Amino acid sequence: MPKLVFIQPDGNEKSIDAENGLSIMEVARDNDLGIEGTCGGSISCCTCHVVIDKDWFPIVGKPNPDEEDMLDLAVGLTPTSRLGCQIEINDELDGLRISIPEE
Repeated sequence: MPKLVFIQPDGNEKSIDAENGLSIMEVARDNDLGIEGTCGGSISCCTCHVVIDKDWFPIVGKPNPDEEDMLDLAVGLTPTSRLGCQIEINDELDGLRISIPEE
């Protein structure tokens, strides 16, 4: 089971064992990390906006065009911003570092 490291807006880190097949949004939401995921993963909001650690971004990959359009509405957008609903957990992501931006 991959372990993800979530960095909260106050700088505190929380390591979470994440089940393969879930999305980052689901893991963060289910662990009360301040991610809403209002649209349930349909790429119609940006309430699951996360920032992927720059060293991990090449592994996670770039957003698709629909995701890029929605990210344009996100507060605190960075070059490594992604929607958590669009990143599926797998063993390759063990150790992934994810920052949760301030709202």
